[in-house]
Amino acid sequence: QTLRYVFQRLLNVILMVESSGGSRLEALPITSAVTSARKQAVKFISFLVDERKEAVYPVLRILLQHICAKVPDKADYRTHAAQALVTLLDKLPCAEFAEFIRWLYKYSFTKVSCSVFVLDVALTLLELPERNPGSSLSPEQQSFLKHKFLVQVIVFGRCSDKAAVVRSKALSSFAHCLEMKAATISESIQDLLQSSSVRTVLEANTNTASMTLLSFLSAMSNHPLKTLPTFKTIELTESSDSAGTDGKEVMAMLRVRAGDEKTNVRKSALQVLLSILKHGVMPCTAEDLGTLRDRCRDPAVSVRKQSLLSITELLLSQPNNVLVQKAWLTGVVPVVMDAESSVQEKALDCLDQLLLQHIKPYSKSRSNDGRQELAWDLLSLLSSESQELSRYLSKAFLMLSKQKKFTSTFVSNVMSHVETEHSWAAWMLLAKVAGSSPKLDYSKVIESWDSVSRSQNASSGTVGHILSVMGHVAKHLPKSSCQRLTENIQRWLKEPQCPLEVISPAVDTLQKLCQASAAAPEETQELLNQVCGDLVSTCESYISSIVLKEDGAGQLQEDLLVRHLFLLGDAAQLCPAKVDKHTFLLVQSILASPGSKDQPSTSTDSEEIPSSQPLSQFRGSAMPSVVRAHAFITLGKLCLQHDELAKQCIPALVRELEVSEDVAVRNNVVLVLCDLCIRYTSLVDRYIPNVSLCLRDPHPLIRRQTLILLTNLLQEEFVKWKDGLFFRFVIVLVDPDPDIASLVEFCLAHLLLKRNPTMFSQHFIECIFHFNSYEKHQKYNRFPQSLRAKQLFSLKGKDNREKRMRIYTFLLNHFTDEQRFNITTKISHNILACFVDEVLPLDLEGSELLSDTFAVLSCKEIKLSSMRSKPEEDLQPDEDEMATANAVMQVAQKKLISQVQKKNFIENIIPIITSLKSLMEEKRIPALKDLMNCLREMMQDYRNEIKDFFAMDKQLAAELEYDMKKYEEQLAREKESEQEQLSAAHGAQSPSLERAASPGGQNNNTAQASPGGRPSTPGSIPRSGPPELPRADALKQPLVGRRAASLNTLAILNSARKAAEEMNKKRSRSVGRSSSASSEAPGTSGSQQVSFQSLNQQSSGENVAVAGRAISTPEQTINDLTFGAGVSYISSTHTPGSAPGKVVLLPSCSPSQPREWKVESPAGRRSSQGAPLRRSQRKGPLQPDS
Repeated sequence: QTLRYVFQRLLNVILMVESSGGSRLEALPITSAVTSARKQAVKFISFLVDERKEAVYPVLRILLQHICAKVPDKADYRTHAAQALVTLLDKLPCAEFAEFIRWLYKYSFTKVSCSVFVLDVALTLLELPERNPGSSLSPEQQSFLKHKFLVQVIVFGRCSDKAAVVRSKALSSFAHCLEMKAATISESIQDLLQSSSVRTVLEANTNTASMTLLSFLSAMSNHPLKTLPTFKTIELTESSDSAGTDGKEVMAMLRVRAGDEKTNVRKSALQVLLSILKHGVMPCTAEDLGTLRDRCRDPAVSVRKQSLLSITELLLSQPNNVLVQKAWLTGVVPVVMDAESSVQEKALDCLDQLLLQHIKPYSKSRSNDGRQELAWDLLSLLSSESQELSRYLSKAFLMLSKQKKFTSTFVSNVMSHVETEHSWAAWMLLAKVAGSSPKLDYSKVIESWDSVSRSQNASSGTVGHILSVMGHVAKHLPKSSCQRLTENIQRWLKEPQCPLEVISPAVDTLQKLCQASAAAPEETQELLNQVCGDLVSTCESYISSIVLKEDGAGQLQEDLLVRHLFLLGDAAQLCPAKVDKHTFLLVQSILASPGSKDQPSTSTDSEEIPSSQPLSQFRGSAMPSVVRAHAFITLGKLCLQHDELAKQCIPALVRELEVSEDVAVRNNVVLVLCDLCIRYTSLVDRYIPNVSLCLRDPHPLIRRQTLILLTNLLQEEFVKWKDGLFFRFVIVLVDPDPDIASLVEFCLAHLLLKRNPTMFSQHFIECIFHFNSYEKHQKYNRFPQSLRAKQLFSLKGKDNREKRMRIYTFLLNHFTDEQRFNITTKISHNILACFVDEVLPLDLEGSELLSDTFAVLSCKEIKLSSMRSKPEEDLQPDEDEMATANAVMQVAQKKLISQVQKKNFIENIIPIITSLKSLMEEKRIPALKDLMNCLREMMQDYRNEIKDFFAMDKQLAAELEYDMKKYEEQLAREKESEQEQLSAAHGAQSPSLERAASPGGQNNNTAQASPGGRPSTPGSIPRSGPPELPRADALKQPLVGRRAASLNTLAILNSARKAAEEMNKKRSRSVGRSSSASSEAPGTSGSQQVSFQSLNQQSSGENVAVAGRAISTPEQTINDLTFGAGVSYISSTHTPGSAPGKVVLLPSCSPSQPREWKVESPAGRRSSQGAPLRRSQRKGPLQPDS
């Protein structure tokens, strides 16, 4: 007792807390005095344990358990508590030590905070040497002493926990384990990642040990083991068939965690991936490197920074791995354009560290300098395989130049490599930095140009970089050198060996040389007219010799003609005065294709091109498609400088876009039109719908190109979101090419949505109308569309429903909670209410629209974030106090918004849905199944609120509850029937398809109904009881002269049956009489029986006869309505062949009119006296008959 009292007093000292009245504890500030007191308390308890041994062990175990239970849920306090616990736990002998580990493992499944603390304890335990148990311990106890249990079960086993806080903590703990140097820990991780079978709990030499552990784990199965279904710690096997699969499964799990919805989890997963790959525990695969690369563009800033650090550290650990080098370039280089400045700076630091700092003079290079070799390897990749990153690299070097990174020493070091094996990479680097360099040895640049211009085998890439460097240093060259180089380049461009790829950089260099030679802008233009005019004349002469001469086509050299066309376009932009109509006609004559005149335009938006327009004057010329494709580019460049030509050519270009079958031509026409849209916005804007048709082009290259170009135009606001552009854009989300679908997700969510945050919510309702091709609404989906456009962008029908839902969920995922709240109300008022108010017809076409609407209302993406996540998941225990306070405030705001949303749902949406449900039941609309699905979701989310709403209308509430139950039963029956159809070709006839027909006026044929009865309308919900099944034309025929089987009538019948069974003795007057008495009941003819049996089962022959009153009029008021099995009007005995009053309905016979009961409800009389009905076709609750 004394020890208990002492330990209880010391508990608060160890936890660094104080009592604040009652059982409440408050954490003390962590000062030197508090930590010193904690250390002294631990030393004192350790001294007592060393002195008293076994006498202290039971009380010490209680103290350790209380430390676990009462530790404050803050990172610093957990760390100190874990250290104290492990220090004291180490004083226990092996048996007690193992038992406490067993208890600790069970305790970790009680609460989230407990799991986090146990992970801290596990990490601290791993710092102790592994115990060597004696033979006195059982194999099960021995397993708890091993580090393998701590690493594989307690730490790794929680990496897929349900709680995000636990997942994050477990992953970061596992990463810490990977960094530990202890041999036992390394062996445990090796066994986990590279074992040939699943042996992650313990290594046992006997089957008894395995069975003991299995029994232990099975004994704990009543605890919420959240991670066991995904982590294979329970399966013990000795087979070795699955060699190597465990490591793959671990890596697959880490890739999933790297895409987790929680930021901290993604960040921790990246740390684990880095540790595994860095130490070579698992080989680097494209999937794992792709995960690190993709996280460099994560939505969270902290994850992007972590990914940059991780992939850089991995590259430094494996500098010779080409896969890692490529992943680093594609991951880090684009981040220099990140929107967050701190992430930009981190990426620039990585580039400076790996690319620039280790470039030394070639004479001082050493073969064993790994950092310098890595820098040149990366630069070589950037100049060859990764050239698409050139734009990002230019941006990065421009930013680095502002930081004075490119000194004259650095440039000299790079120049020393231009004549070595690093020549290509060195010229590429010089081309990027020459514009920012204060000094450059231009004599060496000119010598290099003279060399490559005379060489026949010079690389086009190297030539282009040298030309670019010459353009940058032109302002430092003497005037004589500029003139000589101008003449040299001009002459070189006219030679046949000039590569097509270097024409643009050569023309740009000519322009800069002319600017350096001239003293004024007017003189510069004169020089350009002279130099570039000469190039234009040369190109015109060659093209004329091919196009205008009769034998020109026979002398056609495709490459040479393409080169002259390309040079003509580039040179003409610098000397527009030297371009005349003769040049235009030459290019247009190439573009006139033989079959384009006979192909009609399929667009209603483009004007018919008269014969006087340019492209109609040269019919019949046969040119290769490559030549025509380049001719369109040249024509576009000419149009940029001549507006009259542009006015004539733009309609023709649009027409060519529609009729051309050549991929290269369509691609170049799209490029030209989008460039002209910037120069002549008003001219091209009317043809943007025609351009957007290319988003559904058969070729993925054109779809991708169109997507990028339109995104640029929308970003710069040259194009507006009008007509159907938004819907054509979002339909790319379901593109068959996953890369294009991923690209449009990025464009929409990260580029366009930021400029217009309400874009998605403004177009969402019209999306539902548009993608269902529903055109009966007066407001939505009314913009002009051609027939071709409707066919291309249609997602109508059940086959495309999954695609439509993919679009809806993507849009909803990027809604704010306010937008989700508003869109729910708008959907109800603008779609559902239109059908309730009969503004829109409730037909099959409307049924498809309603199906999508109900699917949207019931999907998880439309729910508020507070209803999708638990409040404790939003709180991160490791954050500082300010962040925690902000998180608490956000949780409170979410809770408030959630309450408003629930109130809005109950007051504004549920009444509309219940009214629409009645109409759909009456007309047997197939979308009723989706409505029931939606109702079921609402009942789960708003169960308490719905009960409060229906408190004044218990009957309607009971009807909804009953309908939901019957719907769920119907789903179960459909599932069973599908299984039966697979097993047997002909199913047995269902008794629920039989129905009784009213006598009189009908042919009394006696036969059984055909199997399966009549085919029901697809998607319709069978009515409870035995109503007539809907015919195929049920939606077309008016409902005249027949009464729909009301669910509330059947509900009352069920309540009567329930009351009859419970009060059978007390109600002997009305229940249990002979069947002959039933003939006295009003509204009946002949001897009839009513069977109280399940509609889903065959009759058992046991009947309960009711006489003296109608079954729908109970003897007394029934307040508690509980619906059980259904009520069937079908007799429990088979109808004899000669029975005069029964007719079994045949499929070939017309449906008979159901017999009307002469029972009048008091509620019905009240409603007929003028009382307003709140719901259509609903009856009030029945009252006891006097």
